[in-house]
Amino acid sequence: MKTKPAAFLVHLLTGSGAALALLALIAATRGAWPVMFGWLVVALIVDGIDGPLARKVDIKRNASNWDGVILDLVVDYLTYVFIPAYALIYTGLLPWHLGLVAALFIALTGAMYFADVRMKADDNCFVGFPAVWQMPLLVFLTFNPPVWVTAGSILAMGIAQFTWLKFVHPVRTVRWRPFTLAVCVLWVVFGGWSVWNHFEPPMAVKIGLLATSFWLLFAGILMQVMPTRQMPGAR
Repeated sequence: MKTKPAAFLVHLLTGSGAALALLALIAATRGAWPVMFGWLVVALIVDGIDGPLARKVDIKRNASNWDGVILDLVVDYLTYVFIPAYALIYTGLLPWHLGLVAALFIALTGAMYFADVRMKADDNCFVGFPAVWQMPLLVFLTFNPPVWVTAGSILAMGIAQFTWLKFVHPVRTVRWRPFTLAVCVLWVVFGGWSVWNHFEPPMAVKIGLLATSFWLLFAGILMQVMPTRQMPGAR
């Protein structure tokens, strides 16, 4: 079938995330962490709107020569995994050699996670930590925890990518969605506030960032601990 321009433009929009990732990498090479996160936020916005647009133009039918799922995974790996892994080496959160090992660990496990066909559950939760490494990196930069806390958290989240533990998708996971979506918006506000203040925001913002981070990290696991009750006669 002939490719329709509108559908191809949506593919280009998705692919623009790779260019945004390059801009974030350039900022990271200069140690301009707020600028890096700025580009990653723009990439996150693109990632949020390209899916609905793709469905609207029926991209699988009208631009079938390009696989939007593969393209999206390539871009997501760059913005969610590769750029944060690179930045971790130079942030000073970990001694240089340990930071390099942690970055290599993130890059390798993240690649394996994105190739796992079991990464989504029936309830649209992620199975295993979803490798959104820019989020914990922002929290680490805001709190500058001891080396053992940072290294231990990275190790735990990396291993969690290969477990049966669930992690919510703020938009697609239906259970508790209004609350989780509100928490996600608050996380973006607190995170953006921290970045704007060069990771030295007011204490109230730090507490808000930590609280919202814990919800987004553990809400899916809480769902597993508190399963929904099936109505009598339901299948």
